[in-house]
Amino acid sequence: MTRTGPNFDIETDAGRWIRHPIAGSDEAGRGPLAGPVVAAAVVLDPTRLPYGIDDSKKLSQKRLEEAYAEITAHALGYAVAMVSAADIDTINIRQATLQAMREAVLALPRFPGLVLFDGRDVPPGLPCKGRAIIQGDAKSLSIAAASIIAKVRRDLHMKELATRFPGYGFETHAGYGTAFHLKAIAELGPTTEHRMTFAPLKPRPVPAPAPAQIDLF
Repeated sequence: MTRTGPNFDIETDAGRWIRHPIAGSDEAGRGPLAGPVVAAAVVLDPTRLPYGIDDSKKLSQKRLEEAYAEITAHALGYAVAMVSAADIDTINIRQATLQAMREAVLALPRFPGLVLFDGRDVPPGLPCKGRAIIQGDAKSLSIAAASIIAKVRRDLHMKELATRFPGYGFETHAGYGTAFHLKAIAELGPTTEHRMTFAPLKPRPVPAPAPAQIDLF
């Protein structure tokens, strides 16, 4: 059958000069107002590639769950890492994303010779080569697989948070700034899982008072 969407061509080409396995890495949760950013790294088995997967944002919930089961059952190795909302507020979302990706790679059970990352950045401190690919989840099967693992695991985590913090709707919007979520924040206040450096949670600076006008006679 003809594959559509991301393929394994980048990995196959790189495999001609890389001895160790090639991994893909992607994240989920850069934009929400609450919850962690989650990254996954995955090493696919070239002889058992998952069929019909794509960028996680393009798949239905049913297909996401099916793809997750297929990937985790047949991958040579995969790992997931999370960076909390509190740490995101401390080091900023870009650095938190890179940290999560690096931790996911370091947690892989098989040492990769190359990791393909979605986006513009390669995390520092890797024990192997890294390559950033813009829109990589639409080009590389390994990155697309990592995006699926990251999203499913983050969604499950947000459902767990929903039981700890009822009333915010984490189980439905996963922490994104929906109208329901913004209304809940206004009524209930933010939780310890909210990112206080993100607008509209970030306090707005108080404008300086206008200088007093002095009339000279």
